[in-house]
Amino acid sequence: GAAVFDDVLGLVILAVVTGIIAAANAGGAGLSLGAVAWISAKALGFLGGAIVLGLWLTPRLLRIASRVRVTGVLLTSGLVFCFTLSYLASLAGLSPIVGAFAAGLVLETSYFKDFEESREHSLESLLTPLSTFLVPLFFVLTGLHVELGAFGESRVVLLAAVLTGVAWVGKQVCSLGVLERGVNRLAIGIGMVPRGEVGLIFANAGAALTIGGQRVITPEIYSAIVIMVILTTLVTPPLLQWSLKRR
Repeated sequence: GAAVFDDVLGLVILAVVTGIIAAANAGGAGLSLGAVAWISAKALGFLGGAIVLGLWLTPRLLRIASRVRVTGVLLTSGLVFCFTLSYLASLAGLSPIVGAFAAGLVLETSYFKDFEESREHSLESLLTPLSTFLVPLFFVLTGLHVELGAFGESRVVLLAAVLTGVAWVGKQVCSLGVLERGVNRLAIGIGMVPRGEVGLIFANAGAALTIGGQRVITPEIYSAIVIMVILTTLVTPPLLQWSLKRR
C-alpha cells in the first residue's frame, strides 16, 4: 500500500512539472499556486474516477467480451482497457502512464474468470511474451540516453550520491508514519527505497521535455538519475533481508 501511494504521489508530481513546463513554453513565467492545485486535483481525480468507475464498469464490459469465443480475446481486452485509459489520461493533459497505472489498479484476476483462456492462463502469463520483447527495448532506450562520459565527472557522481541519500532518508522519514505498534519501520522504509523502472520512466518522460528548445533534464542529470536507480535497486534486497533478520 505504501509503495502504491508513493507511485501515485510521483504521478501527481510528474503531472504538475509537465504542466509548469507546458505553461513556460506557452509564453508564461510558470504556473500559479491555483493552477498547480488544479493539475494535482485533476491527476488525483482522474486516478480516483478511473478506479471507481473501472471497478463498476470493467466487470460488465469484460463479461460481454468473454462471450466472444475467439483465441486472444483475454489478452486483447486487457490491452485495450490499458490503452484506452492511457489515451484518456493524455486527453486530460496528463502523462499516459497515469492511465496505465490506473488500469493496473483496476484489473483484477476475478474479472477474467468468464474467459475460456483464463482456465489455463492468467493475464500475466499471456503478457509474458510481450513484456519479454518490450522490456529489454525500454532498458536499451534508457541506456542510449546515458552518456558514459558523464560517469567520470565528479559533479555527476556527487549529484547521484545526493539523490541516493535523499531517497534513503526520505523513505525512512515516511516509515515513521506507520503508527501500528511492533511494526518493523526500518524494513518498511528500506522496502520503499528502490526507484526501479518507475524512476526510469519518469526520467525518460523528463528527458523528452524542453523549454525554449533546451532540454529540461541534461545528459548529466539523466546519468545521475540512472546511477541512483541502480544503487537503490541493487542495494535494497540485501539490506531488507538484514533488517528482517534483526527482528
